[in-house]
Amino acid sequence: MREKVDVAVIGCGEAGIYAAYELARLCRPLKVLVLEKGEDIYRRSCPIVAGKVRSCVQCPVCGTMCGFGGAGAFSDGKFNFTTQFGGWLTDFMPASEVMELIGYVDEINVGHGATRELYSTSTPEARALEKRALEFDLHLLQAKCKHLGTENNLRILQNIYEDMKERVDFRFRTGVERIEVLEKGYRLITEKGDEVDCDWLIAGPGRSGAEWFANQCKALGLKLLNNQVDIGVRVELPARVFEHITDVVYESKLVYRTKQYGDQVRTFCMNPYGHVVAENVEGINTVNGHSYADPGLRSENTNFALLVSNRFTEPFNEPYRYGKHIASLSNMLSGGVLVQRFGDLVSGIRTNEHRMSKSFTKPTLTAAVPGDLSLALPKRQLDDIIEMIYQLDKLAPGTANYDTLLYGAEVKFYSARLSLSGELETALPGFFAIGDGAGVTRGLAQAGASGVKVARVIAERLKGKK
Repeated sequence: MREKVDVAVIGCGEAGIYAAYELARLCRPLKVLVLEKGEDIYRRSCPIVAGKVRSCVQCPVCGTMCGFGGAGAFSDGKFNFTTQFGGWLTDFMPASEVMELIGYVDEINVGHGATRELYSTSTPEARALEKRALEFDLHLLQAKCKHLGTENNLRILQNIYEDMKERVDFRFRTGVERIEVLEKGYRLITEKGDEVDCDWLIAGPGRSGAEWFANQCKALGLKLLNNQVDIGVRVELPARVFEHITDVVYESKLVYRTKQYGDQVRTFCMNPYGHVVAENVEGINTVNGHSYADPGLRSENTNFALLVSNRFTEPFNEPYRYGKHIASLSNMLSGGVLVQRFGDLVSGIRTNEHRMSKSFTKPTLTAAVPGDLSLALPKRQLDDIIEMIYQLDKLAPGTANYDTLLYGAEVKFYSARLSLSGELETALPGFFAIGDGAGVTRGLAQAGASGVKVARVIAERLKGKK
């Protein structure tokens, strides 16, 4: 079957949702079709989350990564108002425009149930924390942050879906196999064999589609730039260790440059009173963290990622595959996610079930298998992480306790970034790339902003043709 639409959007994550939302608002009665290989927001499910299994069973389409809302749907919903992290949109447009777009996305969220409560690094308490961190060469990045909560994040997405479903055509369980260039416009060949022709194409493949999208771009002759890959662990410790930090700024982005190698290590995705969770990226099990807004759903622990940023130069051009290979080593050793006590790691001892049973810090991810991270992570990254933990211990005493838990591997994959215009358009006219999977953002706020930006560009061009 072949059909014709005005705009086709590949992917229904944060970027794709807001691109379609803004197009439907600005360009009625434009025919917008969103193609998504996962399920709608009501049918998304994961056997691990549902408590049916302890480890990943390799579903054909991962319910935690794919579907309406993308990988962010089951996150704890941190929404950061900043250009200091969360993506590279300032490479394409002024910081003031990025902040306006982020604010606009936030207002849509608020209109669909999001909180207005903000944490900020500009309060007197946060300024004092920043000064204290600098005494230990730890740098607190500036931002305002909202915590939506895992349960509220899902509710907001459900409300947005209900608002959009009558104005936008969603095609779920419909993955795109190939992109073809027509004399005018583009043709998408779906995995079902159907064909969709469009005048405008917006690609928001998400994290799970990053490698597929990079391969499509190579086939189309589009220039790709090496992007970074972040490799590290998820740290879990008693919430009281970080309370004096999380009560002030909630999501503290602390950056440190190691003395041994000069590498940059940062905290990421901090979840006070949260839960460590497993996720699946194209068959590779990695680890992440969630945190609920409802106090009744909280744990006694706080978790956060420690990530070492790696950016590669020529001739190496496959950072995505490199990250997957590192994550696959921990999968090989443990059958899924591996966990080790910090004291055991430093002492060169493998954590086993017996040693874990003696830990004062109880893991929230019970499916994680005790093991030895030194057999999975490269020595350089592991040395960086250990040095960072000792540095954090000066700001938050107790971080380097023997029973602090380290889960691995945590890997943040970013697609090789396309060479794009200031309007996020590829070298092919009318073909735009947005979101995390296209390598231009890495978080809810800037992903949504990139979708709105492209929708407004298309709306202005259509207006100019009238």
